[in-house]
Amino acid sequence: MGFIGTIIKLAHGFIPLLFCLYVRCKHSPGVTGRSLSPRGRAVVMIDWSNVTASGYQELGPKPEELQRSKCVLGFIPVIYYSVLLCVGVPVNVLTAVALSRLACRTKKALYYYLLAVTGSDILSQLFIIFVGFLLETAVFHRDVPALLLHSVSAAEFAANHASIWATVPLTVDRYVALCHPLLHRQISYPARARRTIAAVLALSLLSGVPFFWWSDMWRNSRPPTGLDAVLIWTHVTIIYFLPCGIFLVLNSLIIRAAAAPPPPPLGKTTAMLLAITSVFSVLWAPRTAVVIYHLYVSSVHRDWRVHLAYDLSNMLAMLNTAVNFFLYCFVSKPFRGAVRDVVLLRGGAPTNASISSLYSGNNKRSQRDSTPLSPPGARKPL
Repeated sequence: MGFIGTIIKLAHGFIPLLFCLYVRCKHSPGVTGRSLSPRGRAVVMIDWSNVTASGYQELGPKPEELQRSKCVLGFIPVIYYSVLLCVGVPVNVLTAVALSRLACRTKKALYYYLLAVTGSDILSQLFIIFVGFLLETAVFHRDVPALLLHSVSAAEFAANHASIWATVPLTVDRYVALCHPLLHRQISYPARARRTIAAVLALSLLSGVPFFWWSDMWRNSRPPTGLDAVLIWTHVTIIYFLPCGIFLVLNSLIIRAAAAPPPPPLGKTTAMLLAITSVFSVLWAPRTAVVIYHLYVSSVHRDWRVHLAYDLSNMLAMLNTAVNFFLYCFVSKPFRGAVRDVVLLRGGAPTNASISSLYSGNNKRSQRDSTPLSPPGARKPL
């Protein structure tokens, strides 16, 4: 009951936070219609105006405040993100422990890549949902130093980029394993996987630095500047267009190789990869479209429909950080066994069946290729 007890303690820790968020939001000055703190974003949670940044409380509304978009979701995002955090963090921690055990048992690069994806999802949940949304927005109403706001924004983007780009080496590894198996045996091993993951994380951290100057589209009634346009297009390229292009090309090559005679055994690993990349493409597409629409057509500050679409698209995008556990459980028998061992606090001694089932297709091909050939003219024993 040790691991279950830890999860229960985490849940008990978040329940008072949720109550605190409700009380703070209910008794916040924003509910009375006054302006919020500088660069506030609490409009996504409470039925108050989507105001422009101001440094002090005002007694009456400005003329432009009459045109501000209203949040029609009320407290739903607060509840949604709190539940997502309470469920997603323990589930991802459980996933990381299970994948760590499988990586130690099998010494396969695949599990290191999956572990990197899980770790990046945890960082995204902590920085984007917990720090950026719940603490800064709901508790403090972004009434914190501007330097801290910009720094957290850069950290949020870095974690977001890491969560998405950690899937790219996994996709490349599966493509090489199926389409170039001999090369895969030479280049796919834990040490190389760890170096690749470190490079991806470092580049993700660097890619978050320019977003220190990210403009808060919730608060700015002015049209986007040239810098805003550059950052927005850089953002959607990094988080959607470029990785989705890589996924589309490599997955198409994998499917094409599977259709060619004689088809290579795809196995459940490839099915899991296709599911991960497809779910990502679907969940992040609405947010990408809304961000570009906001840039060229309509402001979130002015149009409540764009405001609503942006709220919902953010909620869908963050859902992507908590769904991989269920995909792994559905597809992988070894992963289910590892999770069972962790929950029951068992050592989980590896078995031949559990180690090889996730790699069933690749292992069969490896055994066939590694079988020594009989010399010409040799007769098989009776």
